[in-house]
Amino acid sequence: MIKNAVESVIDCMASGNGMSDIQRIQTEHRFKLVEFWNIKEGSKVLEIGCGQGDTTAVLAYVVGENGLVHGVDIGSKTYGSPISLGDSAEFLMNSKLGHQLKMEFEVDLLSPAIDFSENEFDYIVMSHCSWYFKSQEEFGTLLTKIKKWGKTLCFAEWDTRVSSIEQYPHLLSILIQAQYESFKQDSESNVRTLLTPNDIKTICESSGWNINNETAIFSPQLHDCNWEINKTLSDIEVELSNVEAMPSKLTGLIRSEVKMLEDFIENNEIKPLSIFAFTAQ
Repeated sequence: MIKNAVESVIDCMASGNGMSDIQRIQTEHRFKLVEFWNIKEGSKVLEIGCGQGDTTAVLAYVVGENGLVHGVDIGSKTYGSPISLGDSAEFLMNSKLGHQLKMEFEVDLLSPAIDFSENEFDYIVMSHCSWYFKSQEEFGTLLTKIKKWGKTLCFAEWDTRVSSIEQYPHLLSILIQAQYESFKQDSESNVRTLLTPNDIKTICESSGWNINNETAIFSPQLHDCNWEINKTLSDIEVELSNVEAMPSKLTGLIRSEVKMLEDFIENNEIKPLSIFAFTAQ
């Protein structure tokens, strides 16, 4: 059953053509998340940070024709590679899942002009999007604002609590990016504000949400660890040269960390971090 569901979703994704193996792994992971969140058929879902629609498509499949998934993202339609957010969304909304889908971009949910009715949604989903926020304060402000819009918050993000040495390079690449990103006012990086599970739980609870179920989900086939490591190594010289007012001592520390990363991946197996997931009300 799940295999048929995965293949059905892949057919609806723009990256399913030519990159089906990668998309299959991503889709299988999203099914794990949605199963843990226990999202019901016929539900109305707001997905924040929908991106190219990896989670959006699975949500749409699960809620079915009588449900609705409203995906929003602050990014522009031209953001993303090798397939832009806009092109991916257009392909998905023109697929057999399009009937139960709505996707919008350049949507700033913190704008006073944007609001939804109280409990308009059965679920509010935030899947692998929290590190895109500019700061912990911005993340908390949004969690406070959305509290009245939905009954249940469904959350997932990379878990910084390493459980095996093979996950260390993924974490180190993220820490390196987070250090130089902390000097930027504007960014298009995947890691703009590093939030640990403890950070997330504290901010979530101070925003009025009560976590009632949490878990760690491991999807060992995910390619994200390789992508983050490669990005860190390929971008490091440009990133360090573009950051103003970085102390030389910190620059030296980051270069040492990059060398550590290079040495580790040369001689060791690499695995992605687990995913910290929870539901809250």
